[in-house]
Amino acid sequence: MIGWAALSPVSRRQVYAGVAEVSVYVDSGARGRGVGKELLEELIRRSEAAGLWTLQASIFPENVASCHLHELAGFRLLGRRHRIAQHHGVWRDTVIYERRSAVVG
Repeated sequence: MIGWAALSPVSRRQVYAGVAEVSVYVDSGARGRGVGKELLEELIRRSEAAGLWTLQASIFPENVASCHLHELAGFRLLGRRHRIAQHHGVWRDTVIYERRSAVVG
């Protein structure tokens, strides 16, 4: 497997039924070959077909390639959450991106 993409609900509350968090992973040996772009574009297509109107992504700010990938796919930077995640026992910041569907909602 060279990559995967998934959607997760952001909340169990009904008012957020059309909002999901995006996860995209590409194996280090396959990066830079358009795999992430294809995965994210397909995820967007499927999310809209399923009636989702907003996608969110939480990314470590130093992951410039992932930030750029999401921006190319129509996500916009909302802001930074300070010390929100623990990664290998270290508190980390994340940046939040959001994409609103042009066809749903």
